[in-house]
Amino acid sequence: MFSIKKSKKHKLVAVGDSMAQGFKNGGIYRTDLSFPAVIARSFGNEFTFEAPSFTAQTGIPVNMELLIRGLQDEFGERIRKRDYLRSAMYIYRTLKRIKNYWEGHVKPLNVERELPYHNQAIWGYSTSDVWLMNEDYSRNFIKENPISYSVFNTLPDHALHITTRMVLNPSFEEKFAHNSMIDNAMLLSENGGIENLICCAGHNNIVGAITQLKLIYSEEDDVETYHGRRNCTIFRPEHFETETRNLYERLANIGAERVFVPTIPYMTIPPATRGVNEDRTLPDSGYFDYYSRFWIWDEDFDPDKHPHLTRDEAITLDQHVDQYNTIIRELAYDYGFHVVPIHTYVKAAARRRHGKEKLRPFPEEFEQAIKTHPKTANLIDSNGEIRLSTDYFRLDEKTGKLDRGGIFSLDGLHPSTIGYGLIGNIYMQVMKKAGVKFEKPFDWDFVIENDTLVTDPPLLLDDLRLTLRLLAMERGERISLLGRNVLQQLLDLFSPGASG
Repeated sequence: MFSIKKSKKHKLVAVGDSMAQGFKNGGIYRTDLSFPAVIARSFGNEFTFEAPSFTAQTGIPVNMELLIRGLQDEFGERIRKRDYLRSAMYIYRTLKRIKNYWEGHVKPLNVERELPYHNQAIWGYSTSDVWLMNEDYSRNFIKENPISYSVFNTLPDHALHITTRMVLNPSFEEKFAHNSMIDNAMLLSENGGIENLICCAGHNNIVGAITQLKLIYSEEDDVETYHGRRNCTIFRPEHFETETRNLYERLANIGAERVFVPTIPYMTIPPATRGVNEDRTLPDSGYFDYYSRFWIWDEDFDPDKHPHLTRDEAITLDQHVDQYNTIIRELAYDYGFHVVPIHTYVKAAARRRHGKEKLRPFPEEFEQAIKTHPKTANLIDSNGEIRLSTDYFRLDEKTGKLDRGGIFSLDGLHPSTIGYGLIGNIYMQVMKKAGVKFEKPFDWDFVIENDTLVTDPPLLLDDLRLTLRLLAMERGERISLLGRNVLQQLLDLFSPGASG
């Protein structure tokens, strides 16, 4: 480690994956809306939770909300059939511009910093990536795998490795070149100390089963292996335990006063998969007959044509998550860490899973903020209940306002800003019980005001089926300019063997 000027104690540091970084709508965009950043607001004005900026060119790899807003600005609130070709060309040109920017063809991406950022989390990271990955590895990976230009690859090449460089070593110099996010957290601990450390990891040890719709189990070669070199979509519980124990040992050595780790939600709840029954009814058991892509409507789904998971496979996935969470709780107890029960609250919001059963995870302060905010009065139904759920985002055709969903963003995997706010609130409650002192209450007004997808949804989403079909480039909408499904490209970035 090199010597740098001593700083004040850091009240909050985050490491881990996309959940802690604030990834949503298909990209990392505003890091100030990540749940750790929103929690940090409650520490008062003296503490600034620092994170890299990704607001250029809609973020990386892409921000679906801003892409759709751009389409709306160009073609209006409805895309007609005669506009399919022009709209596809607009998408292609926009994605090409985004790709050029993040691959460094427009301006340098590096910035000078003396200390690592407080938010060290990086989307796409599995458990072992937290201590294995560094900027030097990503720099060499990009050199050894030249950037390609093809209609079949419209997103930035090596987006994860570009993000890694910008987070772990923002100057791109030797200063932090070989530092993992664990190393950077250790550096912050040595220069002022850390009061509270959030580690949000483990989701990507199983999410590949959802993005690929395949159950491929880990082998010994997948354990503690660099990103992109793993071939599994699910870590066997014993392999998950090995990596989690190794991670917790490293977290303990950082010397933070308190460490907070979350449980993992069921992978079958996020609307990245669309549950559908043979008879197209809601399930009585909590599970559907099939789980396919969210852009394939129930009446279009054909199990002989479309990739899918079966009911039994979905149940198996959830059983593995239960095993993961048991491991997390037991190891957290051994190391004296605080467990944040995220899975319980996500399950409570899963409307389609519960059918007619009503379970609401919303805190009273949030409900009050939603009811009094001028842009969210429409979210209260006739019974006074909040119309938010884990469904995929849908608008009311008559009003153009949110009808269902709102907890997950447009990529179907990651929370919306409000969803991250709900997660942050759960963390904050656990932190208070652990003795953390906050100067201000959780800023629900800030969260709601900045969830533009919910408060001011693009009216183009009124015809959600057509909009998603256009992005998926299925059926007659496929043209030579866009040879590969943009939505599938996004999911592939969270899949095993992805080059990032």
